[in-house]
Amino acid sequence: MNENLIIPTHVGIIVDGNGRWAQMRGLSRSEGHKAGLFRLKEICIYAKELGIKYLSLYVFSTENFKREKKEVQYLMNLFVNLYNDEFQELINNGIKVIFSGRKNPLPRKVLDAMDKIVENSADNSEMVVNFCLNYGGQTELLDMTKKIVQQVVDGKKKIDDITLDTIQENLYQKLPMLDYVIRTGGELRLSNFMLYQASYAEFYFPKIYFPDFKKNDFYYAIVEFNKRNRRFGGNAS
Repeated sequence: MNENLIIPTHVGIIVDGNGRWAQMRGLSRSEGHKAGLFRLKEICIYAKELGIKYLSLYVFSTENFKREKKEVQYLMNLFVNLYNDEFQELINNGIKVIFSGRKNPLPRKVLDAMDKIVENSADNSEMVVNFCLNYGGQTELLDMTKKIVQQVVDGKKKIDDITLDTIQENLYQKLPMLDYVIRTGGELRLSNFMLYQASYAEFYFPKIYFPDFKKNDFYYAIVEFNKRNRRFGGNAS
C-alpha cells in the first residue's frame, strides 16, 4: 500500500450489480445476491486495513421491498445468516456494526440478528460499518424532520436553536459527512443514498459488478480519490 495516499474518513458504497452479475453467468439473481453480500465481509475488513474509519454500505433500499416476494425473502434470510454467523469476523477485527434505516417492515428474525451484532460489536473502536438496510435518503430526511418538529412541540428545542448540527444529530446515525461515494455496476446515480451526507462527497462509478469488486479494485478507487481536488464550494481555480 502507498503510505502517501490520503485515506477518506467516511466512504459510502452503493452495492449494485449483483443480479446482473448472476444473469451473465446463467445463475439466479439470488446467487448474485449471495456472492455480493459475502464479498461485503472482505471489503469491510480491507477498508479497516486501508485506514478508513467509517464505511456505509447501501445493501437494501426501502424500494427493494417492491421486488418479487421470493427474492426479498431470500435476501432477508441471507441477512440473518450474515449477521448471525459470517460477520463474526468483523467483530473479531475490532469493527463496530450499526444500522441506518427503518425497522418496519423488516422481519423479526432480521431485527433480532441486527440487534445481536450491534450489541456484540458495541465496544469495538477500530472502524464503524454502517449497514443501510431498508434505507432511503428521502425517508431519512422525512424522519429527521419529524423528530426535530416533535422536539419543538415538546418544548425541548426552539426554532432558532435549529442548526446544521441539529440536522446531523437527528439523522439515523450521527456520522461524519461522506467524503467518497462508490457505486459499483456502472450506473451513474445516487438512488436515494445518504442524500444529505453526500453533499460534498466525491463520486466514483466503476463498471464492475459488486461480486467482482475485489481488494485491488477498492485500492484503485482510493487512488482515484487522491486525484480529486476537493474545494467544498470554494475557489474553482
